[in-house]
Amino acid sequence: MASVLVVEDDQFVRSALIRHLSEAAHVVRSVGTALEALREVAHFRFDVVILDLGLPDLDGSEALKMLRGITDVPVIIATARDDEAEIVRLLNAGADDYLTKPFSVEHLSARMAAVLRRSRAVAGGEPPSRVLRVGGLAIDPLRRSAELDGAVLDLTRREFDLLAFLAGRPGVVVARKELLAEVWQQSYGDDQTIDVHLSWLRRKLGETAAKPRYLHTLRGVGVKLEPPQ
Repeated sequence: MASVLVVEDDQFVRSALIRHLSEAAHVVRSVGTALEALREVAHFRFDVVILDLGLPDLDGSEALKMLRGITDVPVIIATARDDEAEIVRLLNAGADDYLTKPFSVEHLSARMAAVLRRSRAVAGGEPPSRVLRVGGLAIDPLRRSAELDGAVLDLTRREFDLLAFLAGRPGVVVARKELLAEVWQQSYGDDQTIDVHLSWLRRKLGETAAKPRYLHTLRGVGVKLEPPQ
């Protein structure tokens, strides 16, 4: 059972989602605007938010940015928009997953289950035994903190998960398929999603794809993290 906030202004879609989620034994609250959603997450604890983009007061992408400013609750975007560039932008802005309308209740259930598994594993998993160190990087999986040469890195949840996963395998080339499965909890996906997150992570590590220090991409093979030479 999970506590779910549905942010959807279409009453028909909203009612269907509430009915399906309630029948699956989830506790559901629902709102029809972005500002109402912000008030809800400020006052209640949710396990996951299902966020529509076409809201009457604010575009859902702006609502996502505002949500990320006050909470790290997992957010699944529900949208009729299927533009690849926008989907990548939303993932980069902090969305945990997305669904393109129309979608089946089975599809929604599977995506929710994957997001909740990942979230609960982070919250209640076995505490790691040590801080991961790669060169000047120090990653603490238990406290979800990362430093570079003593300076704290301001990472999104996905950036941290990606960095920590690679840091646990220093010098090992990790295939993109494995990154999707382990970091994104997806058996399939778009390589561009990984590229975008790697690009943002490189920027925070003070490097570029052309001049890598820690993150190295082997075209057609995968990605590895290793200390600077």
